[in-house]
Amino acid sequence: MTAVLAVSLTACGGDGDGKSEGAGGKGRVTIRIAYQEIPNADLVVKDRKLLEQALPDADVKWVKFDSGGDVNTAVIAGSVDFGLAGSSPVTKGLSAPLNIPYKVLWIHDLIGDNEALVARGGITDIKQLAGKKVATPFGSTAHYSLLAALQGAGVDPAKVNVIDLQPQDALAAWKRGDIDAAYTWTPTLGELEKDGKVLVTSRQLADQGKRTADLGVVTNKFAKDHPEVVTAWLKAEDQAVKLAKTDPAQAAASIAKQLNISPADAETQLKQLVLLDAAEQAGADYLGTPGAPGKLAQNLHDAAVFLKSQQKIDAVPDPSVFTAALAAEELSRARG
Repeated sequence: MTAVLAVSLTACGGDGDGKSEGAGGKGRVTIRIAYQEIPNADLVVKDRKLLEQALPDADVKWVKFDSGGDVNTAVIAGSVDFGLAGSSPVTKGLSAPLNIPYKVLWIHDLIGDNEALVARGGITDIKQLAGKKVATPFGSTAHYSLLAALQGAGVDPAKVNVIDLQPQDALAAWKRGDIDAAYTWTPTLGELEKDGKVLVTSRQLADQGKRTADLGVVTNKFAKDHPEVVTAWLKAEDQAVKLAKTDPAQAAASIAKQLNISPADAETQLKQLVLLDAAEQAGADYLGTPGAPGKLAQNLHDAAVFLKSQQKIDAVPDPSVFTAALAAEELSRARG
C-alpha cells in the first residue's frame, strides 16, 4: 500500500483552534477528530495511523462519540476539529437553531443494511408500533430513518413512544425488556437481530428516496487555518477506501481491532455499507466539483424539509446553505 505523503507542520498561537503553543510562539498542530464505532474506512485510517504518518509533526487525537448529535455538541463546544456525523445530524447542524459553521468534506459511507428497525414480541409490521416503546438516538440518521419509516407506513410518530437512547443503552433496555423496538446501527444491530425481527433497513428506505449517509465534517475555521491538514486528511480517507475496495480482508482486520470483533464479522459489516473513493465523491450525485456542486446538497435540503415537518428544526435553510457547505474545492485540491 502506498504511503500517504508526509506533510511538515508548524503553527502559531494557542487560541483553542487546534493549535498548541511551543517555544517562541511556534507549536505543533493538534488535530482533534471525533469518530464513531462504525465499520467504515475511517476506522482503517485510525487503526493504520494513516493521518499520523502523513502529518508526523502534528498531534492527532481521536475521540470516540456515540452519535452524530453528540459530535455536533462537541463541535459547538469547540472541542473537536473534524467529525463523523450522519446526514441527519449534519442537516440539523447546518439549520437553525444550531447553525454550526462547518462544511462537509467527505462521505464516509452510504448507509445500507447496517442501520435497521428491529422489533420483538411478535411485532412483524411497522403499523404495529403504535403505542409501543421504540428507542433510537435522537438527531441521528437512525432517528431520521425511523420517522421516515413511520410516515411511510402511515403511522403518526406522536402515537409511538419514541425514546432517546444511544446504541449501547438501547441494547441494555432491550435485554431488560424495557423497549419493544429500536432503530440503530451495527455492531449493536447485530445483537438485536439475534432475537428480534428486522422491519425495515436504511437500504430499503434509500430505495424509497430517503437516503442517509455518514459524513465527514470540518469546522470552517480549521479548514481556513490549516488547508494542508484538510488535504492530508482527505488523502488518508481516500487511501483507506481504496484499500477496503481492493483488499477488504485487510481493511476488515483493522476494523475488527477497533471494534473488538472477529475479522469475519468486520468484513460482513463492511459489506453492508457503500464506500466511495475521492473520484466517485467528486461525481454529480455526491459532492461534485468547484462550480458544479453535487446532489448531496439537495439530499440535505430534502432532509431539512422532512425534519421541519417533524418539528426537529426551526426552519428549512435556503438551498444555498447546503451548497455552500459542500467542500468540493477542498476535495478537488486533495485529488491533485
